[in-house]
Amino acid sequence: MLLLPLIESYRSLSIIGMCKNAGKTTVLNRMIEEMQATGKTLGLTSIGRDGESVDVVTRTHKPGIYVREGTLIATAFEMLKYCDISREIVETTGFPTPLGEVVIVRARSDGNVQLAGPSITAQLAKLSGMFFSLGADVAIVDGALSRKTLCAPAVSEATVLCTGASYSRDINTVIDDTAFATLLLTLPEQADFTEEERAACTGKALLRMEDGSLRPLPQEMTLADALRSPAYAGVRAVYVAGAVTDALLKPVLMAGKRFDGLSLSAEDGSKLLIRRDTFDKLALRGISLAVARATRVAAITVNPFSAYGFDLDKDELRGRMQERVNVPVLNVLEDVRLEDMAWRAEDKARIAAREEEEKNADHSHCCGNEEIQ
Repeated sequence: MLLLPLIESYRSLSIIGMCKNAGKTTVLNRMIEEMQATGKTLGLTSIGRDGESVDVVTRTHKPGIYVREGTLIATAFEMLKYCDISREIVETTGFPTPLGEVVIVRARSDGNVQLAGPSITAQLAKLSGMFFSLGADVAIVDGALSRKTLCAPAVSEATVLCTGASYSRDINTVIDDTAFATLLLTLPEQADFTEEERAACTGKALLRMEDGSLRPLPQEMTLADALRSPAYAGVRAVYVAGAVTDALLKPVLMAGKRFDGLSLSAEDGSKLLIRRDTFDKLALRGISLAVARATRVAAITVNPFSAYGFDLDKDELRGRMQERVNVPVLNVLEDVRLEDMAWRAEDKARIAAREEEEKNADHSHCCGNEEIQ
């Protein structure tokens, strides 16, 4: 058992990827296999479409999603025709998608399924509750490209972060960016604002003053304006109700002053949408980041095989990643021999053929034949 010891204590889990083809479906299949071996009933859904055999962008192999009899699956109605399981529709959700309403089916046989669930956080949280009411022991949400919001504690108790060679040809970039994403997701919890105070916040932010008083940020005022204003002198903590972005923080950093001891917090790590240089500049200004609800990263999985025709050294990738993060790092393909992965050779052949096709394509129609003046 590779993943089970790290995830078996959680009732709801999410899987998010640093990029497309990071190995999320491989991780999902490993989760399904190991958790169902313990007799648990699973509820599965996805924030995007998952389970197709060939990637529509790279034209490379994608693992199918294989489930056992009894599994609950939430997917758009139009996806049912691509599922080769015997099934029973047990619930309709009322959640619309471009592929039809999301329905919950119970697998009446083993087989492959395709998932396409809701994309709204509140709907995903409600869907987990529906799974449990129908007898699921664990709810799992498979993520989509750049949708880290589903790892929010409101949706899942813990998340597995997937990364690998498809993110970048440069192993240093893969490691640096994944380590920073993990840092943001696992920031410490703040202690300056109660849950009731955060829930009552109807504006952009709350400010805790040195004397303990609480002041909402006026709608007509930016955070940077408030922190520069003598009227707001003595702010010791800030809670931002929405996303914390580079655009929000840039004016604060441009103020050119220090804010020694100031704590700035968001609801959870998924709301922190900032670059590493912004994070570093905040620290230089004396501002620390925190969250109201911490995200539990159960594991980081690394995929040394790229969907774009190149690979990274699996031992170096895993070893160096583990040195940079404080959560377990796994290679879910570590017990699969490369020579047994026939699809890798097929993928590389498809990639080479596509590149040759693109190289030889006639692009003259794009610009016309007129002489450029």
